[in-house]
Parts: sequence; structure tokens; C-alpha cells
Amino acid sequence: MTTRRNKMFKWLTTGAMGAISVLFLTPLIWMVSSASKYEKDVMVYPIQWIPAQWNFWNNFKEVWMSNVPFGLFYFNSLKLAACMTLLTLIVSSMSAFALAKLRFKGRNLAFGLLLSLMIIPNEATLVPRYLLLKWFHLYNSHLGLIVMGMFSIYFTYLLRQFMIGIHQDYLEAAKMDGAGYTLIFLRIMLPLCKPILATVGIIKFIWSWNDYQGPLIFLISKQLYPIPLGMQLFKSEFADNVSLTMMASLSAIVPLLLVFIVLQKQVIQGISLGGVKG
Repeated sequence: MTTRRNKMFKWLTTGAMGAISVLFLTPLIWMVSSASKYEKDVMVYPIQWIPAQWNFWNNFKEVWMSNVPFGLFYFNSLKLAACMTLLTLIVSSMSAFALAKLRFKGRNLAFGLLLSLMIIPNEATLVPRYLLLKWFHLYNSHLGLIVMGMFSIYFTYLLRQFMIGIHQDYLEAAKMDGAGYTLIFLRIMLPLCKPILATVGIIKFIWSWNDYQGPLIFLISKQLYPIPLGMQLFKSEFADNVSLTMMASLSAIVPLLLVFIVLQKQVIQGISLGGVKG
């Protein structure tokens, strides 16, 4: 009886979660449906979830071949997100290794000060960052955004918590074989940290791709705009065409959907491990 009840409970829970998932996916389904229709069919009531007439390919071509350089915005977003993600992985993993495994005076104090900086909101640092970019002649450039985006206290903390859970015996054995800290970091720590590194990379990529405030304030030239700012230009140009706007929005989120769908297990595993270790 207990086994039967457990199965019934499992089926009911799965059904309830499936229904909730469909509810949350409704906006995305409507976006795909609208992007596949002619403009005259988008606002038809009742809603035609499956288009009566398909216009997906024509909408796609019009978005990517319009006067708004959508392809350039896409390339800019890929460039910024990829560079920020790679550099964040390098900087945060090195910082986390030092804070987790190296013994030096004031280590705990340094980590405490680092964590205390997390309470400062990004909005409070906009003016200092603006002045710094102006002084270093990096304002209105992708390099300025990349330099600002490569440092992350949160990801350093996440990686440190994971590295603390890696047993010290690995490091001691490597030291006995004559390995230095550089070799230990590259050959031992990084391979053991693959789950959390994948998590950090995915989350950072998504955050960088969706960043609107940074490019809005620190970029002036339209040819440097990423997707979030490019979408604003696109909506201004095609404000009265919902189907094209939905096609542009759908194109903008495709990389994020692919990244999350393919690697969602690693995201969940990495966050859970990083949160409980140490």
C-alpha cells in the first residue's frame, strides 16, 4: 500500500509540476506563435496558438535584413558575453584558489572585506566607474565593458566554497611530487572544479547577454550596441508590427534557451554543491 501511495503521489506531483510549467511557458509559446504569423493574425481573438497561415521565414528574413543592423547587435552581444565569461572564469577561479587553499596572513580578513563589498549595489558605483573609464579612455568601447564585467565577488565566493570542499590531500600529494601552485591549480583544482566552473560560465554568459544598464550608460555609438539596446532601436523602428517584434525577441533569446536547456543539470548541480561545501 505504501509503495502504491508513493507512486500515486509521484504521479500527482509530476502532473501538477507539468501544469505549472506549461503556465510559465505560455508567454514563450505566444511569442513563437506570434513570430510565425502575419501581422493581421496576431491580435485575432480567440488566440490562434497554431497559425492559420505561416509567415515564419518571411518574418525572420525581414528582421535580419532590415535597416536595423540586427546581425551586428547579435555579434556584439556574443563578443561581450564570451569575453566577459572567459575572463570571469579565469579571474574568479584564481582568486578563489588563493582564498581557499593558500595560507597567507590576513586571508580571512581579505575574504571578509571582499564579501562586505557585495552589499554595495551596482547603481551606487555608476559614477565612479564612468569617471574611471573616461580617465583610461575606455568610455564608449567594448573593452571598457569587458574590463568592468570580468570581476565578480559572487562568483569568487561560489568557487571558493566549492574549492574548500576539495580535500587538502590532493594538494599535499602534488607538492610531494614537486608540483608548484601554478601546476596544482591547472592540473588538479580546475579539473576537479568542472561542475562549478560550468555553472559560473553559464550564469555569467546569461547575465552578460541580458545586461541593459551597462551598455546603456557606457556606450554611445550605435554600432557598438548589444542585443538589449538593439532591441530598443528595433522596437522604435517597428513599433506597429508585433509579429516582427516577436521574431526579433525570439531570435534574441535563442542562445540563452540553448545554453540552459543543454546544461541545466550542471547549473543545478554546481549551485547546490557550491552552496553546501565548506
